[in-house]
Amino acid sequence: MSSTSVEAAHPASLQVRQATDDDVDLIAPLFDDYRQFYDQRSDLDGARAFIRARLQRWESVILLAISTDVIEAPALGFVQLYPSFSSVSMRRLWILNDLFVAEHARRRGVARELLSATHRFARESRAVRVELTTAPSNHAAKRLYEAHGYRLVNEFIAYSIHP
Repeated sequence: MSSTSVEAAHPASLQVRQATDDDVDLIAPLFDDYRQFYDQRSDLDGARAFIRARLQRWESVILLAISTDVIEAPALGFVQLYPSFSSVSMRRLWILNDLFVAEHARRRGVARELLSATHRFARESRAVRVELTTAPSNHAAKRLYEAHGYRLVNEFIAYSIHP
């Protein structure tokens, strides 16, 4: 995916690009904050190792939002996509598993740009769709997703097990 530069609602310039191994140290603190949002204890070393492994093994695609105006802490947010497939359509699909925007960067259009970049990436990779789940109580995320065309799927019942 090529980089896309856009002007955010804030004067800082925003760029969303596909992350590489070189970006692990930018993503890890965001990923650690994301996990803490979901009531996990902070583990920056674990976050760094997890992200590095996903990128090195090509097990996920991470789209990283950075400010081109801020040098000290340029990382603003990320989306992590996991690949899967639709057997029925015989095409790739992407699972949008993680979307996080740093607290100081919220309400500046970062999440919107991350979703737009996700949709471009999905089209470029010829994916049939992007799927995601969110907590029923996460009203802000539900509004964001619905504003970007995501629709609640009621045709299937989801099951899981913790073996």
